[in-house]
Amino acid sequence: MELRIENLSKTYTNGVQALKNVSLTIPTGMFGLLGPNGAGKSTLMRTIATLQEADHGTAVMDGIDVLKDKQAVRSALGYLPQEFGVYPKISAEALLDHFAVLKGISDKKERKDIVNALLQQTNLYDVRKKNLGTFSGGMKQRFGIAQALLGNPRLIIVDEPTAGLDPAERNRFHNLLSEIGENVIVILSTHIVDDVSDLCSNMAIINKGEVLLAGEPLKLMDGLKGKVWKKVVEKNQAADHKARFTIISSRMYMGRVVLHAYGESQPDASFEAIAPSLEDVYFAAITRHQVPAHV
Repeated sequence: MELRIENLSKTYTNGVQALKNVSLTIPTGMFGLLGPNGAGKSTLMRTIATLQEADHGTAVMDGIDVLKDKQAVRSALGYLPQEFGVYPKISAEALLDHFAVLKGISDKKERKDIVNALLQQTNLYDVRKKNLGTFSGGMKQRFGIAQALLGNPRLIIVDEPTAGLDPAERNRFHNLLSEIGENVIVILSTHIVDDVSDLCSNMAIINKGEVLLAGEPLKLMDGLKGKVWKKVVEKNQAADHKARFTIISSRMYMGRVVLHAYGESQPDASFEAIAPSLEDVYFAAITRHQVPAHV
């Protein structure tokens, strides 16, 4: 099973072109859609989830025309949007039961069994009687996954799911996603590189509505071998280096600045070659997209 997207475009009424001929093939498993805020990720997710119309293009999953046969898509879809609201004064058990009714699970005993199983799977069974208003951010996200799993979906979309989670909750959420992403398509839309490197066997980088790179993370990193260079400089030297070289990332370390540069050859003798990380792949793609004349 795969989701095949071809030449998908969307321009909003204010003139912003959120998607520019996006083409992707998304196989079964965890697929990471990586890009900065405003890259077009949420627009793409909402379009696939039948929440908005594309201007043109196609999307087909397992014989379903995603853009035209919306009811068939919704019956196969589990969706956790970026902003997932809950009713604070309702228990997790009661609200998940309500969602199950809306999903068409009418038999009361079957519904109870499904709700209990999902609460167990998301490690929320022990707090099922508590009101959702008392849940932490990570618990609410796990509840969001529980509702997304109702009806045994074949396609699951999670949009920026770990933003704002503490490290422990983020790890719990990662473990949960890795469990459910074995036999269905799970699209993880995020701006956090570690989410993709930890979970996804396939990925794409999107920026300003365009797909810049797509493939397996390890192969994308291999493609940058011999092209990423590192140098540590004083803070007052960083601006000069950024003006002279294609600096793809910079970070503070013990009062100094660690620079990573992109180049087909060594920028100068003061830079050392390093093994590229997925973060380097991401920043190189974004930087080269913004300043193509430098590379």
